[in-house]
Amino acid sequence: MTEPCAVECRNLGKSFGDVCAVESVSFSLEPGRFMALLGPSGCGKTTVLRLIAGLEHPDRGEIAINGRCVAGSCPFVPPNHRQVGMVFQSYALFPHLTVEKNIAYGLPRSADRAGRVAEMLELVGLSGLGRRFPQELSGGQQQRVALARALAPQPDTLLLDEPFSNLDIALRIQVREDVQRIILNAGVSAILVTHDQDEAMSMADQVGMMFDGRIVQLAAPRTLYEHPVSPRVAHFLGEANIVPGLADGPVAHTPLGTVQLREPRTGPVEILIRPEDLLLNSVAHGTPAEINRSLYYGPRQSVWLTLADGTTLKAVSGTDQVFRAGDRAGVAVRGLVTAFEPERAAKSHLAGSAIQVT
Repeated sequence: MTEPCAVECRNLGKSFGDVCAVESVSFSLEPGRFMALLGPSGCGKTTVLRLIAGLEHPDRGEIAINGRCVAGSCPFVPPNHRQVGMVFQSYALFPHLTVEKNIAYGLPRSADRAGRVAEMLELVGLSGLGRRFPQELSGGQQQRVALARALAPQPDTLLLDEPFSNLDIALRIQVREDVQRIILNAGVSAILVTHDQDEAMSMADQVGMMFDGRIVQLAAPRTLYEHPVSPRVAHFLGEANIVPGLADGPVAHTPLGTVQLREPRTGPVEILIRPEDLLLNSVAHGTPAEINRSLYYGPRQSVWLTLADGTTLKAVSGTDQVFRAGDRAGVAVRGLVTAFEPERAAKSHLAGSAIQVT
C-alpha cells in the first residue's frame, strides 16, 4: 500500500478582501522530504504555510495531511489536531518562561514530559541551558529553542516561516546547517518558506518557485537552477545574462557566437547564460570584449564586460588572471545553455499550475 503524502494541496486559493494572496497552488510533499517555497515578498508563500497549519481558512481548494482532509471538502480541522509543528519568523518564545518550560508548553502533562524536554534539548544542542530564559540566549540559540518546542509534540510535518531572517549572515549559514541536520535526525517532513534562494537551494529536496500567488515551477534545486522555465525564475535564483539568439535545432546563433542548447529550438529565442558559464581568455580565443570593471573576492572575481555590438555581460572567473577596466579579452560560453521562447518568457509565470520538471 502506498504511503500517503505528508502534505497535499489542491487548487488552494485565499484572498483578504480585494487582495488575492494565493491564486491557485497545488503540490504534494512526500513523507520525510524537505520542501521550500521560494519567492519575493507578497507572493503568497507565507499564506500557503498558514493555510496548511490551520491558522487561515482557504477560500477554495483542499488540504490533506497524511492522507486526511483537513480543509476544503471536509470539516475544518483546527491547528492542534493536524500533527503539524510551526516555527515562526519571530520565534514567539515566552520571555517569562525558561527554555525548559517553553519547550514543554505544548506537551501534555505526563510522567515522561521532563524526559521529552531533555531529549529535545539534546537534539538541538542546548543541554545544560534549560533553566535559562530566552533573553539570556543568543539569536541562534533562541531559534533552536523554537525548533525544539515545535518538534517536542512529535509532529509529522514541520513548517518554518522565514526562520533565519532575524540572524546576521554569518550566523544564519551556521544555524541553517544545524536546523537541516536536526530535522533530518528527527525524521519529519518539512516545508520552509523563504525569499533567500541560498537557503532554499541548500536545504530543500524540492523547491516551489512562487510568483503572484502561484507556484510556477516545482523541481529539485539543481534542476530549478539549470532549467528555469522563464527568465523571471532564472533571475530570482541567481545572476543571469539573457541574450537574444536565433535557434536552429540543437544550436543557437548569438552575439557570443554559436552556442549549444539543452533542448532543440527553432526561431527567435532568449538565451540564459550564467556568469560562471562564461570563459574569459585572450582576445584571440573567443568573442572580443572590453572589460568595464571587476571586483575581487579572494578565490574568484566578478567581471563586467561589453561586446562589440553593445551587449553587456557579467562573468565570474578565478583569479589566476586579473582583469581591469579597459582590458580586452575573449569571451566564450562553456557547456549547454537554456533557451526561452520570447512569448513563453513573458507568460510562463501566469500558468495555472506548477510546472514540474524532473
